[in-house]
Amino acid sequence: MNITVGLLAHVDAGKTTFAEQLLYHTEAIRSRGRVDHQDTFLDTHEIEKARGITVFADQAEFTYKDARYFLLDTPGHVDFSPEMERCLQVLDYAVVILSAVEGVESHTETLWQLLRQHRIPTLFFINKTDRAGSDPERVLEEIRQLLSGDALLLPEQPEAAWTEETKSFLAEREETLLEPYLEGTLTDSDCRSALRSMVKRGEIFPCMQGSALLDQGVGEFLEVLDALTFTEYDHRLPFAGRVYKIRHDARGTRITYIKALQGVLKNRESLAYGPEAEQTSERITGIRKYNGTAYSAADWAAAGELFAVVGLSSVLPGAGVGALQDAQGSGLIPTLKSKVLFKPPVHLKELMHAFGQLGAEDPSLNVSWDEDLQELHIHVMGGIQLEILEQIVGERFQLKISFGPPEILYKETIAGTVYGCGHFEPLGHYAEVHLMLEGGERESGITFINRCHPDDLAAGYQHQIEQHLLESGHHGLLTGSPLTDLKITLLTGRAHNKHTSGGDFREAAYRALRQGLEQAENLLLEPVYDLKIRIDPDDVGKVMSDIQQAGGRFNPPDITPSKAVITGTVPAASFMNYGVRLAAMTQGKGAMSLRVAGYEPCHKTGAVVEQRNYNKNADPAYSSASIFCAKGEGYAVPWEEAGAHMHIQAASRNGYTVLKRAVPFQREVEGKVQINND
Repeated sequence: MNITVGLLAHVDAGKTTFAEQLLYHTEAIRSRGRVDHQDTFLDTHEIEKARGITVFADQAEFTYKDARYFLLDTPGHVDFSPEMERCLQVLDYAVVILSAVEGVESHTETLWQLLRQHRIPTLFFINKTDRAGSDPERVLEEIRQLLSGDALLLPEQPEAAWTEETKSFLAEREETLLEPYLEGTLTDSDCRSALRSMVKRGEIFPCMQGSALLDQGVGEFLEVLDALTFTEYDHRLPFAGRVYKIRHDARGTRITYIKALQGVLKNRESLAYGPEAEQTSERITGIRKYNGTAYSAADWAAAGELFAVVGLSSVLPGAGVGALQDAQGSGLIPTLKSKVLFKPPVHLKELMHAFGQLGAEDPSLNVSWDEDLQELHIHVMGGIQLEILEQIVGERFQLKISFGPPEILYKETIAGTVYGCGHFEPLGHYAEVHLMLEGGERESGITFINRCHPDDLAAGYQHQIEQHLLESGHHGLLTGSPLTDLKITLLTGRAHNKHTSGGDFREAAYRALRQGLEQAENLLLEPVYDLKIRIDPDDVGKVMSDIQQAGGRFNPPDITPSKAVITGTVPAASFMNYGVRLAAMTQGKGAMSLRVAGYEPCHKTGAVVEQRNYNKNADPAYSSASIFCAKGEGYAVPWEEAGAHMHIQAASRNGYTVLKRAVPFQREVEGKVQINND
């Protein structure tokens, strides 16, 4: 039986030390390392050793009784949350480590929300019970109040778990146990079987305690893990897997890490990935079974295993492979962007190669090159991530770089509906495009709808327009920030049998998009956090007032005699470093958690637009003017006059938009757009 278990925790909760003890108890390693001694089995990178934190998600393998476990040690620092979240996609079970002193911290709540979104069965281990100030009972109560009321404290031995209190706990949550419990006939065997199933379904969350550093409670936890976990994978089905990590070895070879979900994959077989319409198939040239930094070559990998392959050139983390064709994205969105600073002797080609590899390993970096500004930009979670990246680029690629100050990553969209048209007709070229632009749902990105009939424009040209409008790089007119939450409908277009050539429809489509944006009500969007603050009741008034002044909004506070909890939504720009301010206002007694909650209209649009000082007319590749031809020469027509020059004319009649052109045709299009030969 193959079981994948992930270790998750707030930074400094003792997660890596706990992993060392698990490996030692199962004889996977001969001696236990320590974080402060820089000799742990999984934190092997020099950066991890120097800082004493986990940066990269690494894996180990151990066997215990009849099961083989694949252990994933994930980063605990919030700046490396995307690396942690990618691992969640392949876990069978998760173990959340908490400190018996600090208890449930801000990042613990974020972890819990992600685990519930991914529906991963979860166990808790309250660590560091040997430290001064530890209070496991208080931490258990925090788990029940802040995370789940279904947390069940287990004694050291599973066989001793079936007390009257435990049976009552189970019977309240499992209907099949209620009647035998009330009749007094509920057996330990019934409880054991029910608990195992309820843990698997995510209905109960077992909790244990101890000290990983002193090896207290770890062996007992292994017994509970063995008693309560199980998996059912089918080796007979066609192979399917999920990519959860990309790495490159010292020679630059791309290594793709996969969790096998069903079937068997053999070396030298071809493996398909990507959506069905654009599927790629490549031959596997090597299968590796990793344990820490070491690996062994293998001829095959079976359902339930974690392994790595060589031979896949472009698949990204989150993608399904084989019979699994979907892809899972990330819920943790970076809210900051930064510019990569470099100067000779660093060559641009070397820099692009380095960040090409880093971007493949961590797609959340969203590496992009601004051709006009000649700048390389990345998206990040925070300043610590930039420090680590600077070290990685120096050590791994021998390139000396730095980063500009991180800035808030704004986005732009529009409100309402507008129509945009673009024409591109310099001598020897011809293309015309008509679009309808509508503001989309939040987090919808850019979507494309085709309502253009092949009689009006050949399907090949329509496909070109779709590709160009869906490619990245479109930006708004207020600050030049990325364009998002926009629904683009292709209404019609026109080509020339002789003069239309490659790239013409890209120019016309871009001009139509830009001409529509010029007419629209443009909106600036800013990232926002879901906020949760725990404070003394006496501090509620001043904290609520401070949140409001910083542009946030909040729900009515939940106040008890001993504490108050404030929840709400706040702008990332105002609250990135709010923890320091909160500590000052509450004499260090306040606790805060922040989680990226998406984008909302900016609360200070005018100030941001003024500060960014973006010139929308400074980009020649993103022009709003259309190009027409007369007497053998091309001439530009500004966007506000371009509509009257289009070869397909538009006018508004009774709530419809009517497009008229020289070549008669008659067709009705869905919705509010009617195209005919009037």
